[in-house]
Amino acid sequence: MPVTVVRFNLVEPGATPASLSARYRAALDMAAYADEHGITTVQTEEHHGVDNNWLPSPFAFAGAVFGATRRIAVTVSAIIGPLHDPLRLAEEIAVLDLLSGGRLVTVAGIGYRPEEYALFDVEWRRRGRIQDELLETLLKAWTGEEFEYRGRTVRVTPRPLTDPHPLLLVGGSSKAAARRAARLGLPFFPSAHLPELEAYYKERLVEYGTEGWTMMPTAETPLLHIAEDPDEVWDRHGEHFLHEARTYASWQSGDIRSAVRSAARSVDELRAEGVYRILTPDQCVELGLDNLVLHPLAGGMPVAEGWRSLRLFAERVLPALGG
Repeated sequence: MPVTVVRFNLVEPGATPASLSARYRAALDMAAYADEHGITTVQTEEHHGVDNNWLPSPFAFAGAVFGATRRIAVTVSAIIGPLHDPLRLAEEIAVLDLLSGGRLVTVAGIGYRPEEYALFDVEWRRRGRIQDELLETLLKAWTGEEFEYRGRTVRVTPRPLTDPHPLLLVGGSSKAAARRAARLGLPFFPSAHLPELEAYYKERLVEYGTEGWTMMPTAETPLLHIAEDPDEVWDRHGEHFLHEARTYASWQSGDIRSAVRSAARSVDELRAEGVYRILTPDQCVELGLDNLVLHPLAGGMPVAEGWRSLRLFAERVLPALGG
């Protein structure tokens, strides 16, 4: 049985507060439905100050998902670590770990948009050092013991449920990120299929005398939408996938490597590229992938169409996969 993921970033270009509220509530209903049908994970993420209303508060959303579900995990992939106060973040994650019974997975990256750092008056050039302090602080804080923090003695409560601490991975596509993960003995989450970076991380584990593991996207990790008639949905709704793809493309410089990277400038180019795929239930089953990522509300997709995709996935794909 493959890992099954439903991804939400709650993008809606030109949204009104009322329409965005409806989208948020629909996403929670979808998460509850996914939980009932045995889908493994809800995945969400963090971006700030985006015109299309990209979700800026993944932990608030995760808390709502946990309140609406009983089994499904929530992976925040990824938070932009240097934009968070370390002590407050330790508290937030501890509370969510307790609330969910250990269902929260956090991937901590450093981001790739200087404008987000400017929004919060955080120095872009210091982002690596800030990330080091953040991760070190989280690990100390979750022990429940006193520790030295910026020249003073502090203690963070409550302690999380998960022992020794909530699942925390270091995300990124650079050797610096791999070194950071290895030095701290944390698992590494490459942002794309980068086996050479995984090998480098394993070498650094040996160098530092630490233990860790890698959670890496497979070579083929398309974002999926399920439809009875893919041609019709591409014609009617392909613009939503293109909007998301072009947004990502506008953020990523040449040294950023991502599993969601598209050079498409039209819906036809996007369809040919294969990063986003609209498939029939049978085609989805035939993919034979170990990791299936459904993206039902991509790029402002109408909620009704998102529900059609999710229901087809749950009712036609999962049973064929043994779920």
